Amino acid sequence: MSTQATYNYKVVRQFAVMTVIWGIVGMLVGVIAAAQLVWPQLSVVEWLSYGRLRPLHTNAVIFAFGGSALFATSYYVVQRTCHTRLFADGLAAFTFWGWQVVILLAAVTLPLGFTTGKEYAELEWPIDVLITVVWVSYAIVFFGTIAKRKTPHIYVANWFFGAFILTVALLHLVNSCEVPAGLWKSYSCYAGVQDAMVQWWYGHNAVGFFLTAGFLGMMYYFVPKQAERPVYSYRLSVVHFWALIFTYMWAGPHHLHYTALPDWTQSIGMLFSLILLAPSWGGMINGIMTLSGAWHKLRTDPILKFLITSLSFYGMSTFEGPMMSIKTVNALSHYTDWTVGHVHSGALGWVAFISIGSIYYLIPRMFGRTEMYSTRLITLHFWIATIGVVLYIASMWIAGVMQGLMWRATNPDGTLTYSFVESVKASYPFWTIRLLGGVMFLTGMLIMLYNTIKTIAGQKAYEAPVLAPAHA
Repeated sequence: MSTQATYNYKVVRQFAVMTVIWGIVGMLVGVIAAAQLVWPQLSVVEWLSYGRLRPLHTNAVIFAFGGSALFATSYYVVQRTCHTRLFADGLAAFTFWGWQVVILLAAVTLPLGFTTGKEYAELEWPIDVLITVVWVSYAIVFFGTIAKRKTPHIYVANWFFGAFILTVALLHLVNSCEVPAGLWKSYSCYAGVQDAMVQWWYGHNAVGFFLTAGFLGMMYYFVPKQAERPVYSYRLSVVHFWALIFTYMWAGPHHLHYTALPDWTQSIGMLFSLILLAPSWGGMINGIMTLSGAWHKLRTDPILKFLITSLSFYGMSTFEGPMMSIKTVNALSHYTDWTVGHVHSGALGWVAFISIGSIYYLIPRMFGRTEMYSTRLITLHFWIATIGVVLYIASMWIAGVMQGLMWRATNPDGTLTYSFVESVKASYPFWTIRLLGGVMFLTGMLIMLYNTIKTIAGQKAYEAPVLAPAHA
């Protein structure tokens, strides 16, 4: 092997930096939308109204922030664990620029009202075509790198990344099947309850594979690396992988309880959601127990705090989700802010925290440094973000249960005790607390941006040599 061979860190650097930037953009839009619920008069123009900003927020946080984090970490991990440079540098560069164009097109079209109306799949058909091209390129780069690996073993993180790439491709192609009716208008290939079923097969598996499997790939690499300990149980990690990817695919119908979907389909969704608790908690325990013999590091290592706290939120979210899929619980929680709290305990507590910890690990290494500019700022970021998440989800839990109870309350004569608008009025204090939590989380991201800029300033891009297998 040539001693001049290096890893392709350029594309990792690009995605890592954009993760921080898109995180701020996506969370800023979320804060504005949260503020509009507290002060509706802030919706001054149609294209910046709540209805337009809400899908922009979800797309920016999931696909711009989360997607960039997944590209950055998967490209880094697959090179380091396979002991070889990325396959097809040009194609890897295309995935970066192509993904940024997708994000920018979303940022323009969604506020203008061009939308399919499908949750997490709002983008119209021309952008869907570009997403497909970028994603196929991503798969070629990732699996091409695995194919030319110098190690006989495929590390478990790459199994999770690989499953995420393949499944998201399948989900996108099936759910985004649409008939164009002009440049920015299309109609779904499906109709009625079938359309809803396909949408939530996609919607919940976007959670299961984009927002879970990919980030578990991060967990299985960066937690052992930062803790400087081997994975607690490699056997458990393999069981976790196969159990999770089999079970997740069937859980989507729990989004459609008490709808026109056949009752037996709803019950299957509930059953598999409950089964899902086992592999999810197996993965959480595996990650947290990796710290066995290294718990003392949590006192002084804020990056490890992010990574391990993310696993706690992962465990909490994956208990809450199956519980909310139970029909009797869902009768109370459905359409309330409890669902919003559940989503954000996963999105902020799990996805954002594991991403932030992983990016804090990556950025100095991409520029030839051993650590970030300021460890104290990472600690400050951790505490501001943690308090922000807790304020956010606790306020939404309380608001959600209150809304559910108010909507079902009846007088002795059978009439409703409360009008809908009374439940809205009662929610205002909790929406204000949610806004405060969101502002705190956004503040943490701004601290991260400052720390990143100071880390990068004056540093040259670092190209690491491909090391022998013993030094992954």
